[in-house]
Amino acid sequence: MKKKVVIIGAGINGLIAANYLSRAGFEVHLIEKKNNVGGACVSESITLNESSHQYALGASVLGLMQRFIFEETGLSKHLETFVPMEPKLVYFPEDNEPTKIYRNPEELDQELSKKWNEKGNVKKFRSDELKVIQFLQQGYRAAKNPTIEDAVHCLGNELTDLWIQGDAKSLLDYYFTSEKTKTYMAMTVSESGPVSLKEPYSAFTLPMMDSGSIFEGYYGFVRGGIWRVSEALYDINSKLGVEINTSAEILAIDTNNNQLSYIKDHSECNIEYDYLLFGTDPLTAAKLIEDNVLIDSIESQDLKGTSGKLNMMFSNPIKWKSGPDTSFRFIFSVKDTKEFENATLEAISDDIDYAPGFMQIYCEGAAMRHLGSNDQFDRLAIFLKNISFDKEGDKIPKIEGQIKNKVLEYIENPEDCIWSRLLTPKDLKNIFYFPQGNIDHTALTNGQSYFDRTYSSQPDTNFYQLSDYENLYICGASTYPCGSIAGTPGYMCSQQLIRNTNRK
Repeated sequence: MKKKVVIIGAGINGLIAANYLSRAGFEVHLIEKKNNVGGACVSESITLNESSHQYALGASVLGLMQRFIFEETGLSKHLETFVPMEPKLVYFPEDNEPTKIYRNPEELDQELSKKWNEKGNVKKFRSDELKVIQFLQQGYRAAKNPTIEDAVHCLGNELTDLWIQGDAKSLLDYYFTSEKTKTYMAMTVSESGPVSLKEPYSAFTLPMMDSGSIFEGYYGFVRGGIWRVSEALYDINSKLGVEINTSAEILAIDTNNNQLSYIKDHSECNIEYDYLLFGTDPLTAAKLIEDNVLIDSIESQDLKGTSGKLNMMFSNPIKWKSGPDTSFRFIFSVKDTKEFENATLEAISDDIDYAPGFMQIYCEGAAMRHLGSNDQFDRLAIFLKNISFDKEGDKIPKIEGQIKNKVLEYIENPEDCIWSRLLTPKDLKNIFYFPQGNIDHTALTNGQSYFDRTYSSQPDTNFYQLSDYENLYICGASTYPCGSIAGTPGYMCSQQLIRNTNRK
């Protein structure tokens, strides 16, 4: 008889776990509170000129998924993708022309030397980073628990100290001399939350955030929009026999008798399980099983997020003052790592609505045109730092205007911007249930990174187990490696569950 797995939460990790478990012979039931699957990988509609237009509400770009996941799940057969090959463009305050971030380390070395007076070793940085990335990717594929021992065995003590256990400031000081280079490279450290560059293990965020393999660590786009990933997984999993229930709310979970109840279409449903897997944030999981000790433990973690997102629509194709229309653009409001650090930490206070740090601009409309999608309106997705958790986006229109006007400074036809919407960490909590608006559910800080990114009472033997419940698992964004490495926690969790079942 097939073992029955119930998965709560149909975000990207729940969907990926369901796919692997179903193909491994499990009977899989997926329960989602919302009326559609995808978690933060979903679309929203806006009516402009009396017609409806979609945009990415949460995630905007695909890039940190593993290629083997993209292929083995069947996604590669259902989706068309595009990766901009042009250099990324970086602007610091008072820059008239952007600095180009080339893929080729030698070209990058020359550009940073010319533009930022960099005298460090850019090529060695990229070479050493690649070694760490390959180590991480091998661990993802094998679904191995992250350990310092494995890192030392594969990388040696020096690289382990620098790139995994170390702080980002020491890492950047080791390879670079220019403050602009250090500030640009430091971006990923604070992407999910207000983490200091001096924090132990903050260095690890740099290689981890480049460890996607679908596009060799770079970001790309999906024809139709990133939400097509979730929609495709829904279709694929349904054909595999996964029973997917949306608009279904959990009523109670009996962990002693392996039963749960939920309500759907005003009717109460009951289901037994052999294994229960949470594709949710950890606090939701703990509350659903009514484990007060676990709830207290999670609430004591650093959960705060300071990332925001601005979506913008244009009535005509955007004309950039510099560079190709599909290039990723990074706009800094700080000039060095000291200002970067101050802005990062300033947003912890709810008294500060916005402490400008940087923006990452993704040219979705241009990418859709490249993919042959003739959308009526051009659109941008802007990921930005640092916004406090205190207010929703519609409560701070002046901040939205400030951010929008900054983006429009780099565009020749700003008058064609006809709509925008700002999402703050508070919005992310309200829309996606992130406990305090952190896109990775918990901050990537000391005690919550690498081997600490687990909720298991016995991580050495069952890393994705939830607390001391032997048949409960968790694979949301708060587990290793993190939510940004799309679908990887779901894959790794599914493989550990399969291995544990085979041992019995």
